[in-house]
Amino acid sequence: MTASSASPSAASGEVLNRLREYASSARLVEVVYRDSAGQICIVHDVVRDIFSRAGQDFILLGRGTMLPFERVLMLNGQQISGTAG
Repeated sequence: MTASSASPSAASGEVLNRLREYASSARLVEVVYRDSAGQICIVHDVVRDIFSRAGQDFILLGRGTMLPFERVLMLNGQQISGTAG
């Protein structure tokens, strides 16, 4: 495999691989993110899907919450690199 030269992504390849693993295994994951009002939220849910639309990455959680990846701060206690606080 080679590095993808597709459209730029807000998420690093390592983080996307981890998210794909969570989605395929249906394991519970802790997600810390900022909501649209800027409040920090913590949820425990499964990752249903990861997708890109209009050049932006999104995570769809099991309960239907759709998060822009740029708002995700931590996954299972590990800080997402390059996240603006």
